[in-house]
Amino acid sequence: MTTVVLATRNEHKVHELRQILGDLCAELGLTIVGADDFPEVPEVAETEVTFIGNARLKAVALAAATGLPAVADDSGLTVEVLGGSPGVFSARWSGTHAGVDAGRAQRDAANLRLLLEQVADVPDEHRGAAFVCAAVLAMPDGRIEAVEGRVEGRLVREPLGDNGFGYDPIFQPSGSTRTLAQYTDAEKNAISHRGNAFRMLTPILRAALAGAED
Repeated sequence: MTTVVLATRNEHKVHELRQILGDLCAELGLTIVGADDFPEVPEVAETEVTFIGNARLKAVALAAATGLPAVADDSGLTVEVLGGSPGVFSARWSGTHAGVDAGRAQRDAANLRLLLEQVADVPDEHRGAAFVCAAVLAMPDGRIEAVEGRVEGRLVREPLGDNGFGYDPIFQPSGSTRTLAQYTDAEKNAISHRGNAFRMLTPILRAALAGAED
């Protein structure tokens, strides 16, 4: 049994990635755990200005601390009229005024409200946006692999749906009449930025783990 640790304490991401990597887990006998299984490992400051840079920081640090293959992702929303923002600041777009002790749901709601206010006067035809996800695999021997997935779409004017988190309730994928928060888990994983990134990472992970066993 091989254990792969995900460099996140976000239970939504752990759940989502276990679903996306389910077939690979069955094939290789993988156990996927989150960073919460290693409470002694400190949080890694996301100091880079790119998704891949931040994902690399987290994966490398966790692989070094645990001695296990580590997978990290950094993802966010890029909005055309905001020059690509919130980007790497998506999770903390509303700043610290949401409260140091505010839960994830409260922070998500504050971020979402602020973004909607910022684009309130933007016509529908200029509300283009994309979710981007960089995924990085770091092996204990120092090998690093990185990929990037994305899904294009637009911002709607009010939150719709309750099966999502972050900006999902205001993001409508191209060609769809629903927001990501109105998708089922399976539907979302099939088209999402995170799903796309981790499907690209799957053969890399398979090869890396096979090499580690040789």
